[in-house]
Amino acid sequence: MSVKIRLQRHGKKGKPFYWVVAADARSKRDGKYLEKIGTYNPNTNPATIDLNLESAVQWLHNGAQPTDTARAILSYKGALLKHHLDGGVRKGALTQEQADAKLAAWLEAKAGKVTAKKENLSKAQADAKAKALKAEKAANEKRMAAAALVEAATEEAAVEETAEETAEAPVAEAEAPAVEATAETTEEAPAAEEASEEAEA
Repeated sequence: MSVKIRLQRHGKKGKPFYWVVAADARSKRDGKYLEKIGTYNPNTNPATIDLNLESAVQWLHNGAQPTDTARAILSYKGALLKHHLDGGVRKGALTQEQADAKLAAWLEAKAGKVTAKKENLSKAQADAKAKALKAEKAANEKRMAAAALVEAATEEAAVEETAEETAEAPVAEAEAPAVEATAETTEEAPAAEEASEEAEA
């Protein structure tokens, strides 16, 4: 029986979540498995991987073959390095203490890289948020300035209308006495004519 270390898909549509399992190569992808050795969540950035290192290395020692994605996951978590170092210990190339020290140093360096990536991502997210906030503030100020201009224009138009109305009112009043004056002169003219006719008689 050939054993594969592979991914078993779980999760909902569009949000996959995988189990890392050791399973018979003949079994279905999501079917029977021999042992669950970890989980892999690609929905987060960076991806969340939880792996039982000892169990994964034991399966590798027993001859289990990882698929391409499972191999990348095992390499990311240091299982392949531990498998390699254990082979060196078995051959006498190095002691167990040296192998453990190398693995610990590699895991520490890897953890530092992951932490740096998380910090960079959070910093980039904060910068993007600040940039969006600044752009929104600028847009709000521009909108408020445009509204103020429109309001000032309407106020100016209203002031001009009231000024025109007040200017038209005295002109109309000034025209009214002139009309009265012409009426008086027309009344006086027949009276003057009558007077002149009496004088002639």
